[in-house]
Amino acid sequence: MESPTVARVFRRLLSHQTCSRLRFHHPPPFRIPPVPLRRYQSRSSAPGPKDGHDPDFWQQRTDILPPNKAEEFAKHPMVTANMLRSRKDRPKKVKMLTRDFIEGMCDAPDRDTKLNDAIDSLYNPNYGYFSKQVVIFNSGEPFQFNNIRDNLDFLSLLGKRYTQFEDTLDENALNDTRQLWHTPTELFRPYYGEAIARYLVTNYLLAHHPFHDLIIYELGAGNGTLMLNILDYIRECHPDVYERTQFKVIEISTALAARQASQLTSSASSRGHARHVEIINKSVFNWDIYVSAPCYFLALEVFDNFAHDAIRYDPFTEEPHQGMVLVDQVGDFYEFYSKQIDPVADRYLRTRHAAHRNPFKHPLSGSRLVRNLRARLPLAPNLTVPEYIPTRLMQFFEMLRVYFPQHQLVTSDFNDLPERISGFGSPVVQTRYQRRTVPVRTPYVQQGYFDILFPVDFAVMEDVYQAITGKLTRVMSHEEFLKRWAFVEETKTMSGENPMLSWYKNASVMLGVT
Repeated sequence: MESPTVARVFRRLLSHQTCSRLRFHHPPPFRIPPVPLRRYQSRSSAPGPKDGHDPDFWQQRTDILPPNKAEEFAKHPMVTANMLRSRKDRPKKVKMLTRDFIEGMCDAPDRDTKLNDAIDSLYNPNYGYFSKQVVIFNSGEPFQFNNIRDNLDFLSLLGKRYTQFEDTLDENALNDTRQLWHTPTELFRPYYGEAIARYLVTNYLLAHHPFHDLIIYELGAGNGTLMLNILDYIRECHPDVYERTQFKVIEISTALAARQASQLTSSASSRGHARHVEIINKSVFNWDIYVSAPCYFLALEVFDNFAHDAIRYDPFTEEPHQGMVLVDQVGDFYEFYSKQIDPVADRYLRTRHAAHRNPFKHPLSGSRLVRNLRARLPLAPNLTVPEYIPTRLMQFFEMLRVYFPQHQLVTSDFNDLPERISGFGSPVVQTRYQRRTVPVRTPYVQQGYFDILFPVDFAVMEDVYQAITGKLTRVMSHEEFLKRWAFVEETKTMSGENPMLSWYKNASVMLGVT
């Protein structure tokens, strides 16, 4: 389905609630959809001087011929997601950059000024995906892995808990569009959080104790499970360090911030952590407090939802074109590309070019001759396939450099996602309807109902991070990190299989080096 079709279908599906309960159950949904179809761009769809339109703008063609929207594109105003922040309904008759559509940001005059945050598809406070739709799975009691037969038995048990969890939610309020997913923190608690805690305490004792407190920032804490697991471990195993521990959560979602606060009062044990915790309900891109003390900055499975810009290249001149989205009068989406690259995207392209140490894949890789020959074939695309560049991630690194000069980054994310939409660095785009995963092949979908999940190129990200912050880093696999810092015997099944090590083969960890 292309974006106008997707929008129409989901406007119909999401405009009402079904009248009956579900009669089928499925295994827990992983954030990986089935194989999407490809979409193409045609040279014949580009407006040129003969039809009176600006030749600097090219309309994306889908495999179903769309109406020519060049006149509407020229007429409708350009907006940023910052302008849409206070809107309670989805905008129409506007155009915006791809990154504004996906997550949203407002360009700063220069890299050292405060970055304003705004949100649309993923984070709009009134209809954004994370603000209104997402529920993070809670398994209840921790899994006793040593009593589970093997990986298949664990998957079966997890599926049953998923069903029970969602049945309980439906008893309170039936919701066919509930967006439910899980994290390794929830699946492998408390063992996963304890591994992070061991790493933090060990490095703190080596580098900063006794001259500084242990200050931990967590970006996007979800249910607050990792926060509690880390604090529980430090209190039990390092009581002297615990007395000097400060845990600060930076959470953009008001609903999740409230959930994290409630976790601190859910039991006598967690209430003891309250004096060590501060929950800051704001976007990290609105951060304006200078933190001079050494601190650890946790960003686990956060970068994959940072907004990206879409860039296509002229196959002959190799000139980049930046993606834009037109929202027409009925709310359908149309993709345009402009030769005018905005300062944020331009800064990322220049930083990557200057910083990268090894070749990386992008639309201009390979033989230029072959690319030119293909571009001359009948009905060949006028531009290359898109490349999605992590401009928001670059701005996050700039924020760390300005406001957290002594931070040490601890991040984990997906280095690859199978069955993504077409393009380089392209995302998985999917939603859930009646407990079924529904994948699509375009990021231009009904705002608030779709998870847009990008893989992280750790090799490029490491180079860009080092160039911006001047700090050294180390990248390793998710499994390697856990083998070093987790007690892996605690998550081993009776067969010897270890789900905590084997379930996230497509994830990597990047650690700051002091």
